[in-house]
Amino acid sequence: MPTFFPRHTLELHIVEPKAFRRFSWSLAEMALVTGVLVRVYRVFVLTHGPTNWLFIGLTVTIGAVFLLGMVTAHLANFPLSQYLWRAPLFAATEVAAEMGTSALLIALGREANGTVRAHWDDWIGMGLNALLVRGLMIVVWAAVLAGAVEIARRMMGEEEEGKGGELREERN
Repeated sequence: MPTFFPRHTLELHIVEPKAFRRFSWSLAEMALVTGVLVRVYRVFVLTHGPTNWLFIGLTVTIGAVFLLGMVTAHLANFPLSQYLWRAPLFAATEVAAEMGTSALLIALGREANGTVRAHWDDWIGMGLNALLVRGLMIVVWAAVLAGAVEIARRMMGEEEEGKGGELREERN
């Protein structure tokens, strides 16, 4: 297992993070790109594909995995104490980007609301629905993720304590 905290400064290597890693540090960029892609995916895949339940279930699952994957990629850069404000802010920004994209699609006549084309009267309701569904998904996922990280840290902490004791015995 790699060591995340080297014991000697000679072990530190300056490595420039990859492009996606640098991108994942920005809450605004991650949430905006996620919102635009989720809305475009929803409109063009769900409304123009087959209407059987298997296809709909599969495409909704793919969309949810993408959304929660982007949230995870962003939150993984920060300590657990910041999850409390980053997850709701990510959700709000993602929904704002999604509704901006929705407004553009309504103006172009491409946005769907169920089986009919969406109109400007539908926009606020669609926004509230997106905020409820996506926002709740993101906040609940962040809580589950925080719990998993905390459990993993405690398990690794116990493992490290055991190794530390063994090392002390070997030195004596």
